[in-house]
Formats: sequence, structure tokens, C-alpha cells
Amino acid sequence: MLKPLTITLALLSVGLHAPPATATARPATATSPPVTASSRPVNAAAHPPSTSVQQPTADIQQADAGARAAIVSARPATGGARSATGEARPEPSVEEWVRCPGDKIGMECGDLQVPVDWSKPDGPKITLKLGRLRSTGTSEGSVLVAYGGPGGPGVALTQSASGWWTDLRARMDVITWDTRGYGEQFQGLSTGLRCAWTRVPIPDFPRDDADLGRLSDTNRGYAEACRLKDPELFAHMSSADQARDMEAIRKALGGDKLNYYGASYAGLYGQAYARLFPGRIRTMVLDGTVNHSPADWTREAVEMAKSNERFLRRFFTWCAANDCPDVPGLWRALIARADRAPIPTKTANVAYKSQDLQSFAVGRARQGSAAWPDLAQAIRKAAKGDASDFVPARGARYPDQSTGVTECTDWPRFADRKEMTAMIDRLREVAPNAGTANTLTTATLGCIGWPVPVTNPPAPLPK
Repeated sequence: MLKPLTITLALLSVGLHAPPATATARPATATSPPVTASSRPVNAAAHPPSTSVQQPTADIQQADAGARAAIVSARPATGGARSATGEARPEPSVEEWVRCPGDKIGMECGDLQVPVDWSKPDGPKITLKLGRLRSTGTSEGSVLVAYGGPGGPGVALTQSASGWWTDLRARMDVITWDTRGYGEQFQGLSTGLRCAWTRVPIPDFPRDDADLGRLSDTNRGYAEACRLKDPELFAHMSSADQARDMEAIRKALGGDKLNYYGASYAGLYGQAYARLFPGRIRTMVLDGTVNHSPADWTREAVEMAKSNERFLRRFFTWCAANDCPDVPGLWRALIARADRAPIPTKTANVAYKSQDLQSFAVGRARQGSAAWPDLAQAIRKAAKGDASDFVPARGARYPDQSTGVTECTDWPRFADRKEMTAMIDRLREVAPNAGTANTLTTATLGCIGWPVPVTNPPAPLPK
């Protein structure tokens, strides 16, 4: 459940016999010009703590000879789409490939025009900025790469970590893109939503209907500040919209079946693509992602809580043999105390409730035994009334998440407080030490009151 699925990229590069993909340039007009890159940190769209996923690491370069099971690629049947007037609509194409802005690694960039709303193919368009690293050998095809976030800028990230793809490029072109809506603030070069993107603390669970109403209004306030800048694009930011963009990219590259590597949140793009276009996939690797394909979303949340609990119990087992056998009892007493009143720290205006402490503790427990001595010390100190050792050295002082423009169209949200309370009780039952922390149950609190519906709900993948 939700374990990082670190699969070698070797599978992507075997069994390809198609010629290198080519793109025919054509002029196109965009209603929204691409924005320019900024110097803002790449992690502006980092995951909420609840997802517990990571960006890919250098070990993805390692080839696993046992995984080299050849999958024969085939060009899908083509059938020209038609416009509202019945005329044949030309296939999407990339405008002229040129050197990327600020390029240092030989990367080419091109623009692709796609509809804001894929149900209105003749409606307003946005620009996707694509990046291409040509194969260093004889190209046998291409692989599309996305880094998640959502909002991870494909062009900038590939520029900064091109070494990840050295082995893959021996046989394949590496293609990436800056995802729709995540523009300048995310170092993206595609059409962006001009929003005051922000990060907000994970909210407390509402204790009554009045609390729930206030939370709904707060969330809607964050959303409306962004939505009013471009209501149509705001409503079409789901992983399914990203997947339809992927299909346009596939066609623009020549129409061969898709090879895809999706890390972190980009694994949801891959799952959406598999539901929408199952016959057009050759290979797909989803690395360290969230399962967006369960038949039972409630059960998925329960499994996430169980996973968090296992990490804390491993830490407690380690403590039993490493001079901190008192820590499990101290932890349970600390959580109960923090439920009644926040535990203060020496940092001004920072005090932690039980959910905050559980979130930080689960994160540290997942780091393994190297982090466990410090976690034991932090618990002992907090049990004496000072939670200062839980304050992160960098970044946000409280568990937080980004404005959920994509997430709130992908994740189911609570219909009412009764449903919410039942879920909270269930998670606390299966995970008495970890509670609801770092699960999508807490993350979806930020979507209550969202002004657009869930347009891409979880659903099983096709066989």
C-alpha cells in the first residue's frame, strides 16, 4: 500500500523497433502566451505531507537485467478527429523545436497548443511547453517523463538532473513538459494560472457544524482568489486533463504507443491515462505514487493509516532494545495531553496539537533507524512540556499543503460531518499511535467547500 514503486527504467527501453519520432511544425495561435521562468524554488508545489511520496532519485538509472522483458510496440490505428462542422481536424503538432531558454545540456523546446477544455476541442487554447533530450545513440522511440508535484516543471527539472536519464537516452529520446496551469511561480513555461499560490496548515477536524461551515468558507476563499483569474482553466486542472494533454503530446510526437515514467503525483496522471486510453500504452512506470485506482476509497485511507502505524511500531520495537523502552508509553500520554491543550515550544507562537506531533513523528519514523534516536529524544522532551525538537529546521513550522487546484478535482471529499466523524474514528481505531496524520483523510479537509466538483474521482484501472 502506497509504498514507493521503484521500478527500473530498463523496461522502457526494450523491444522498441519504431523509427525516431518526428514532429511537423505548424503555426498556431494561443489565447494565453507561455509565461517566463522565474527563480522561485521548484518545490513551490510540493506534496502535502499526507501523500508521503518522494521525487525520483539517482538510483532510477540502474538497469535491472531481469526486467528486460521485451514488449513489442505497435503504432495505433489512426482516425482523424473532426470539428463541430464535420471537417477533419488536424492532429496536434509541436511548433518548431528550438534551444530551451537558458539551456545548458542540449535540450530542445517546442510549443504545443491544446484546448483548455478537452470537451470543447475548438474552444480556447493554452500552450504547453515541451522539452526534448535527443537519444545519444540510435533512437528507437521516446519516453514521456513527468515529475509530479503537481506542478513540477518538467523542463527545469530535467535541465537540473539530466544525469538521471543517461542510460535511457542511449536508446530513446526523453520528452518532458511543463504541466498546464503551473506557470511562472513553479518555474513552468506553459500557460499558467495567475494565482496567489500559497501553502496552508492542515486544518483541524471540525468539532461541530459551525466549525465545518467556517472551514468550508475558508477553503472557498483560497480557491476563489485563484479561480476568478481564469475560471475555465481552474476547472480543468485535474489529472485527467493532464492525461489528455499527454495523449496530445503522444500524437504530436508521431503517434507511437506511449512510454511513460511518472514520479510522485504524476503517477495519478498515468493512472488517468490508463483509464482513458488503455490501448495506447506500451510501457508505464509509476514511481512512489498514490493509488488513485482503488474500488474502495475508504479502505484506501484505512490502509494508509495502517502503514503509518507500522512505521511507528517499528520505531517503538527499536526503542525496546536501544535504551528508550519508556518512549512508547510517553508517546501515548503525550498525544492524549496534546489533544487537551497544545504542547508549547521555544519558538514564538508555535505550539503543537496531537495531529501536528503525529504528522512529524510519522515522517521521522519513515526515515529509518538513523532518525530514530532524535525522535526518541524529541518525545521525551515534549513529554516534559517542551515540543521544540519537533519544530522543523527548515520550511513550514506546521504540517501544511499547497492550494489544491489539481488535488481537489482528484480526491473525494466528505459530504457531511457524520461521514467525516465515522472516518476519523475508524482511522484512530486501526492506528492509535499515528491517528489520521499523513493520510488523504486530513489532506482532503482542504477541499471542503471547493468551488469546482471532483471531476476525476478514483476508479479501478482497466484489465
